[in-house]
Amino acid sequence: MAEVSEVLMSVLSTIRVPRPGDRVHKDECALSFSSPESEGGLYVCMNSFLGFGSQYVDRHHTRSGQRAYLHISRTRKAPEDEENSGSGDPPKKKPTRLAIGIEGGFNVEQEQYEEEVKVVLFPDRQEVTSDDLATMPDLVRERVSLAMAGLMSADSVSHALQVQQWDGEVRAESRHAIELKQLDNGTKIPPSGWRCEVCDLQENLWMNLSDGRVFCGRRYFDGSGGNNHALLHFQQTGHPLAVKLGTITPDGADVYSYDEDDMVLDPKLPEHLSHFGIDMMTMEKTERTMTELEIAVNQRVGEWEVIQESGATLRPLSGPGLTGMKNLGNSCYLNSVMQVLFTVPDFQSKYVSNIDKIFGEAPSDPTQDFKTQVAKLGYGLLSGEYSKPAPDPGEGSEPSSEPRGDQVGIAARMFKALVGRGHSEFSTNRQQDAQEFLLHFINMVERNCRSGVNPSEAFRFLVEERIVCQQSQKAKYTQRVDYILQLPVPMDQATNTEELQEAERRREEADSSGAPPPALVRACIPFTACMAALSEPETLTDFWSSAAQAKTTATKTTRFASFPDHMVIQVKKFTFGQDWVPKKLDVSIDVPDTLDLTALRGTGQQPGEELLPEVAPPPLMTPDVEVKGILGSHGNEEDDSLYSPLLSPVLDDSTVSQLCEMGFPLEACRKAVYYTGNTGIDAAMNWVMGHMDDPDFSAPMVLPGTSSAPGTTPTESVSEEHLATIVSMGFSRDQATRALRATSNVLERAVDWIFSHLDDLESMEVSEGGRSAAESEGSREPPPGPKVRDGPGKYELFAFISHMGTSTMCGHYVCHIKKDQQWVIFNDQKVCASEKPPKDLGYLYFYRRVTE
Repeated sequence: MAEVSEVLMSVLSTIRVPRPGDRVHKDECALSFSSPESEGGLYVCMNSFLGFGSQYVDRHHTRSGQRAYLHISRTRKAPEDEENSGSGDPPKKKPTRLAIGIEGGFNVEQEQYEEEVKVVLFPDRQEVTSDDLATMPDLVRERVSLAMAGLMSADSVSHALQVQQWDGEVRAESRHAIELKQLDNGTKIPPSGWRCEVCDLQENLWMNLSDGRVFCGRRYFDGSGGNNHALLHFQQTGHPLAVKLGTITPDGADVYSYDEDDMVLDPKLPEHLSHFGIDMMTMEKTERTMTELEIAVNQRVGEWEVIQESGATLRPLSGPGLTGMKNLGNSCYLNSVMQVLFTVPDFQSKYVSNIDKIFGEAPSDPTQDFKTQVAKLGYGLLSGEYSKPAPDPGEGSEPSSEPRGDQVGIAARMFKALVGRGHSEFSTNRQQDAQEFLLHFINMVERNCRSGVNPSEAFRFLVEERIVCQQSQKAKYTQRVDYILQLPVPMDQATNTEELQEAERRREEADSSGAPPPALVRACIPFTACMAALSEPETLTDFWSSAAQAKTTATKTTRFASFPDHMVIQVKKFTFGQDWVPKKLDVSIDVPDTLDLTALRGTGQQPGEELLPEVAPPPLMTPDVEVKGILGSHGNEEDDSLYSPLLSPVLDDSTVSQLCEMGFPLEACRKAVYYTGNTGIDAAMNWVMGHMDDPDFSAPMVLPGTSSAPGTTPTESVSEEHLATIVSMGFSRDQATRALRATSNVLERAVDWIFSHLDDLESMEVSEGGRSAAESEGSREPPPGPKVRDGPGKYELFAFISHMGTSTMCGHYVCHIKKDQQWVIFNDQKVCASEKPPKDLGYLYFYRRVTE
């Protein structure tokens, strides 16, 4: 022990006590998914606080020279016997609160562990326990004991990121509550016997707190609920607050703000109710609250049961490529997308086949390195090391008669934290859209693969848009890069229209009689009808024709200019109603196993076809914008005779106003109108919906040919530190400057901006003279286009991701992947052979090219 004491004394200066703000990784290995519960436990460096499994700790010791590690190992306790629990499990309580991890909420099982902690000194792996420290010199004992205690008491990074508690019932105070105006119309509401003033519905009734009128609530996605009369009343009167009758008790009630589109708190609710003769203290609950209804939705049978194949006894699978992923709290969207991506050979070869090289080149803190964490996730999913059955929660009791399918799996906490960092949505624990995350991740891959093999090229393709002026019959061709084919859903093409009409009739009868709503009937849409809607020409009104030098009508046809190796198809199930409220189309589409898109390949300019002249629309001024000039190539501040006038185009004020009234930012509305050429609200709205995720969506509009937004100057200073960061990623100084100026000098926004404008920046490559190629007189060749693969347009289905729920912001995602001609369902930690893959209910479909 004296020898060990001497070793500790020699490394004492490298042993640190964690301070506030230090990142302590004591739950997960930086290079694998080993944890204190894994065989061999976890070694935490007592200097950098990075954690390593037994297979990687020697590597870290060799590279860093650190010798002292805190070894943490945990062994799962046997469950305690519970009264009246023959299976060894306590009876599960029915949730009464829309929450996770708190009393009354959805249950999150907390396992109990025996924990063993000791210091291990490398390279000889000498062990020091707390008892051993008691015999060592005071200086050693105190310093090491403090470090051990500090590490064990510090919150780990994963603990801070993991969902511990989530309360869906926390509501904000309405901004209308304090100053709410109530009409003195003499209305008094009886304590019972309410009916909707329009349709006589007797349930789901809401009283408007401004005028006391009673109407039914919204219609739910499954046809139940009300008939939207309370919402229509708000749209007609603007009275914002309503209380749900039947939920009023002395403790409060459900209050909804139509203007704020959310459940809210009304601190003056007793006073507002008293105005219409309602005494809160005497009221009793007779209706389910909105929280109870949401809980029921989260437990309902139907779409959830079909997509998860809950009615069948599924055979659990395990092994390489069959590893489950733990749900970290609404992370099923991420789990589903990453399971599918790592079945694509490009991602396997980029990250998993090269894992030793990637780990060897990893920086000192691999938890913050994109390549390292993606490789770690890919290896975890494909190796089979973590594809083991989860321990039976009732060890010691009778085994379950049905296979559970749960695995130990992997918890991608480090990965989720890294890819979500700085993003307003993916950094949270809220549910997200799987399609949006897929594009976000592809964007990160593009950002980190500028100088090497880029696996996202497997999905990249070119779209050809052909616009024909109907007056001159001249055409214009443009190309753009895309990664996902968005498939429209023509509801008017349903093959079971009569059945849908009959179901709607039965629902109305049930509403009027107070009977339970009938079974849901899903619209059946032929896949061929969706493809026909995709390929049919679109009519553009108010199209400015450079040939006619006037506005006219044009037709736009969209085709493929290239076919990728892997085609991703998104079924546009999420849309907006006539009131612009998001809704999900509950449809069944007969998506085929094989797909031939050859007929949709673009042909380019046809023989004898004339092109529209490359002439821009005339630059006109809006009445409220002053004409200003910018320096031309030979201008100077004293003489502006050579100024090149920068004139703002006329924007249709009515279209801009309509978009603003829908809640979109003003600058985004101006861009939408500008980039759609004043062609009307429909085109502008489509532009808005297609660019909502752009990092500069709300930024001031930057006109083509300029590098500054209105109100800035070309000489506006930018951060040298931010410039250096962007230049280190492989961009030129000119490109970095332009990105920073376009995003008000915000580094993270600038990085996102530069990757979303790669096509525009290609012409800014730096020449030998230090100026951009666009400025160099000798550079006249057009910039190279984006790198795309091309081949036959024939594909076969190999995976699809399904969504359950009413919107992308709630519900659950699972994926089905075809492995060796067998469909496999990946439902977070559950991995099973699929008996009836619900291919007709998918949201994202993944096809791979068929080579003849």
